[in-house]
Amino acid sequence: MTTINISGVPEHFNLPWQLAIESGAFTRAGIALEWNYNKAGTGAMVKGLKEHSIDMAIVLTEGIVSAIINGLEARIVKPFITTPLIWGIHTGTSSGLKNIMECKACNYAISRRGSGSHLMAMIDAWANKRIIDERNFIEVSDIDGALKSLNENESQIFYWEKYTTKPLVDSGRLNRIGEFVTPWPCFMIAASNKALEEKGEAIGIVLEVINKASQEFVASPHAVKWLMERYAMEPGDATAWFYNTDWSYDYSISAKMLQNVMHALKKVGAIESITGAEQICADNLNLL
Repeated sequence: MTTINISGVPEHFNLPWQLAIESGAFTRAGIALEWNYNKAGTGAMVKGLKEHSIDMAIVLTEGIVSAIINGLEARIVKPFITTPLIWGIHTGTSSGLKNIMECKACNYAISRRGSGSHLMAMIDAWANKRIIDERNFIEVSDIDGALKSLNENESQIFYWEKYTTKPLVDSGRLNRIGEFVTPWPCFMIAASNKALEEKGEAIGIVLEVINKASQEFVASPHAVKWLMERYAMEPGDATAWFYNTDWSYDYSISAKMLQNVMHALKKVGAIESITGAEQICADNLNLL
């Protein structure tokens, strides 16, 4: 039995992992999967990969591409979610902001630098010809930190996945003033180079198990009900999210897509240079 430490955000995207763990699928395959939920997101998981406290992580595409180019010794081993992420653009209830274009010299709450909340704010600003000074980013760790920062008016803007924050919007604790759709597939599975060297076969088994678990989740007539029960989603939200989200069941990845990600990251100063897709991907991937 090989132990694999893996981390992911406590969001609906990762329900197939939980179902596979609960069903014993990993154990039957000879894997002792140690799952860690990380509320702080991709930036914190990149840190875990760097420090070898985790072997694998389910991370945002832009975050892992940026981290690898900037020196993280890790590789993408599989696409996970192939559809874009819908980011909600949020503000505190007393900011008075009605849309992002009203934001002049605002502070942005981010989980940490290099996270999706950081990179997406920059990419959205670049796409819409706005400028954010690095001094205007306030690190808040997670959603709880963002709520405190926004409602104390320390920061005014916060990017986070729309359906995850919707209960906070519905309850009046946050205002959503816009949306931004990631222009590429949103989640990848990554592994540290150390884990790939020492546990490569086991990582391959983990990927096969999650492929099957994702297929079974999508095919289940209970999928929407599980989303509602486990993530406090309203029926309409759970249904809309489920039918607009696609999981990957194979090992194919678009080199052009990765080049697009790198181009955007370079434009906003998150990376200094663009590299070949093969420098970001593990050998098991089929580059298209």
